[in-house]
Amino acid sequence: MASLISPRGALSGLQGSQRPRVLHLPESVSSTGGEAVELAAMAGLEMDPWQQFVLQNSLGERVDGKWSAFEVGLEVPRQNGKGGVLEARELAGLFLLGERLIIHSAHEFATASEALERMDQILEGCPDLSRRVRVIKRSHGEEGVYLKNGQRLRYKTRTKGGGRGFSADCVILDEAMILAEEFIGSLFFTLSARPNPQVWYTGSAVDQSYMDHGRVFSRVRSRALVGGDPSLAYFGWSPAFDSPDGLPADAASDPEVWALANPALGIRIDPEHIAKEHRSMDARTFAVERLGVGDWPAADATADTVIELADWNALEDFESQIDGSVCFAFDVKPDRSMASIAVAGLRSDGLLHVEVIEHRRGTGWVASRLSELTGRHDSLGVMCANSPDAVSLVPDVRALDMRVDVATASEFSQACAQLVDGVNDATFRHLGTAELDAALRGAAKSEREGGWSWSRKNSSVDICPLVAATLALSLAKQRCSIGEPLVAWT
Repeated sequence: MASLISPRGALSGLQGSQRPRVLHLPESVSSTGGEAVELAAMAGLEMDPWQQFVLQNSLGERVDGKWSAFEVGLEVPRQNGKGGVLEARELAGLFLLGERLIIHSAHEFATASEALERMDQILEGCPDLSRRVRVIKRSHGEEGVYLKNGQRLRYKTRTKGGGRGFSADCVILDEAMILAEEFIGSLFFTLSARPNPQVWYTGSAVDQSYMDHGRVFSRVRSRALVGGDPSLAYFGWSPAFDSPDGLPADAASDPEVWALANPALGIRIDPEHIAKEHRSMDARTFAVERLGVGDWPAADATADTVIELADWNALEDFESQIDGSVCFAFDVKPDRSMASIAVAGLRSDGLLHVEVIEHRRGTGWVASRLSELTGRHDSLGVMCANSPDAVSLVPDVRALDMRVDVATASEFSQACAQLVDGVNDATFRHLGTAELDAALRGAAKSEREGGWSWSRKNSSVDICPLVAATLALSLAKQRCSIGEPLVAWT
């Protein structure tokens, strides 16, 4: 098996710039990939060499006829033709392999719907295949292609309910950079009864500064980098840089570097358009989205979960709102790439409400946004933790006539303890935001004499939304009283 650098024979037919940098291939004795490519061509899908390479090596077979690759990972920037690979795989499942059920899932409903529309167009343009179709359904919950012989290709979005309804011969997990741990945990149990299942993870590079569920895809990629997994095929395109913030400016503007991340450059993607993207995007976004240089989270969380997610989720209330005065808090990620503002206050029933209002890149926006919020609402104060990055913004905030309290280490520890007590006693509600969910999954704590507090150093994710929420909730507990209803946040 190969990782990182593949055997020369496996890469035959690919130009140097089309070769995946991260590559792991399981051993196989035969492949259905060639037939899948021919079928795709019959349906009007002309596959690029790199797409053919993925199909050939993902549909390898063992001596017993089962897939060599139980799991397939495909990591490539947008618009390179990832969707064409999936369409060819799904056509093969329906019309070559006899798979009874294929499930194509995405994080967003719009993405899944677009994939169905594209498949409909492909089938409509190929009479030899369309005559085997009984119906294409678009009604909610039934979206998919249904063949006359009972085979199905279903399109679904992933929900918090997990993967229990995803028992299929082939499961496509598109937008894998946003794939929750709970979903995977339940999915693999459902596949255990299938005779020859295959799971595909497809997406672009993960940027953990704003992608909340990148650890699953990161773990698959990490296994490819380490090598030795006998049932994993992985294909990843990117230049050899470890961090989007560490990408030199001359590399970002180099068409040869563009080609390393975009195997369809000059075929589906115009270099002139990438040049326009480079001029228009900030450096980090361009590095992640176009060049595939990710900020990948650690493959495994090292910290114990301080608050059980089941307990946290039990406090979700999508209609929760504050009645009366409010308290704000802000926090900044240590590298200053992200900042958060949270608000807390009392509801009409006496319970507290906490909410992350903003979680955005950079820090220059924080003071003006706080000024806007405190000017529009009955604010009882603003708080931040006594960390260098947060405290650096205090003069800017105070210059706009806002009261700011900097929490001491002891006060921060007390606020953390109050948050845990609030979860255990169910004394507050929240809106179930992704930012807080992600922070809680990877948050670690630092023990100190007399207490503990959230640890930026030991946490595996950006915890500034959690720190801001913790402080806002503590300040509201001290200062808020029931008053007039608060208008909706804008």
